[in-house]
Amino acid sequence: MQREKHPFIKPLTKARNTAYICPPMPCDHKFKSQLDLSAIDYEPTTLIVGTFNPQWPTNNTAEWFYGRTVTNCFWDVLPRLYGEQSLIEAGPAEWQQFCRDKQISLTDLIRSVEDAEAGNTNHVKMLGGFSDEAIEYNFEDFDFVNIVSILKLHPSIKNVYTTRGVTDAFWRHVWNPVAHYCSVNHLHERKLLNPSKEAAYQHEVYNRDHPDHTIERLEDFILMRWQQEWHF
Repeated sequence: MQREKHPFIKPLTKARNTAYICPPMPCDHKFKSQLDLSAIDYEPTTLIVGTFNPQWPTNNTAEWFYGRTVTNCFWDVLPRLYGEQSLIEAGPAEWQQFCRDKQISLTDLIRSVEDAEAGNTNHVKMLGGFSDEAIEYNFEDFDFVNIVSILKLHPSIKNVYTTRGVTDAFWRHVWNPVAHYCSVNHLHERKLLNPSKEAAYQHEVYNRDHPDHTIERLEDFILMRWQQEWHF
């Protein structure tokens, strides 16, 4: 495990309540047991890495990775990248079968936020907003998933993607060892456009700069950007 306090980012609002409804406890990943790929029964050739899917609060309705489909179009874009129908209206069984068929594996960068406190209403609100920035700026103690170890254990993986930008110091610090390993071992490593509403600004800029070739739907814009980075 890669447990560490992050050296670059200090919290903007390290809010703590003086009275707790329940004892402090870390916020684990909702699918923690699947992060090391031990649950899959096939050898993947592609690894897609997200950030974090909190176990609490209870408003996290995701049933699997990228499962908050109201705000995230991952399961629309990825199948269409392979020339198949959108799976945005499907569920975990169909998503997992698709990954098995295409030899794709999914994981995230963070296994748990160790200094999150279930009894702290501010922490619950921050994590319940599902914002990477809230994690980056308000917490310090993380248990990171060892992506390099996963790649070493699964040499069949030749393509590695992350679904968030890594320009900020926090995420760059976490991702750089992965990028270095991929470079040394000649793996295809790319950063994909975030498949959520966070991509709306880039979508708007693209349409403004390409008035004769505008793309109406955000999902189609993200698909185009992924096609530019994918390994086929």
